[in-house]
Amino acid sequence: MEVRAVHRDAKVSPRKVRLILELIRGKPATEALTLLEFLPQPSARMVWKAVKSAMANAENNFDLNPDALVIKRADAGDARTLRRYKARSRGRVAPRLRRYSHIEIVVDGDEVF
Repeated sequence: MEVRAVHRDAKVSPRKVRLILELIRGKPATEALTLLEFLPQPSARMVWKAVKSAMANAENNFDLNPDALVIKRADAGDARTLRRYKARSRGRVAPRLRRYSHIEIVVDGDEVF
């Protein structure tokens, strides 16, 4: 059974989150949490929370064993983009884009308590 959790409008670009998600895709959820705990990137904490939430959803809503869950899918998609402008030389402007992302974690498990 697949259970998902989504962290919407995470204040990090999808490109940076995808680097973290490649590390945990296909691993057991408990092993992924341990790995994310020691990564230095700030986006690792956001992914850690999403994985923890997916495990809690599986345990509380579907009575799945959290120790037997495997991360089946981990995606980061584009969310809104804040557009600001910075003054440049000779009266010009340059766009400054602040990107946000949607982080989706899908865990799979079929073992019942």
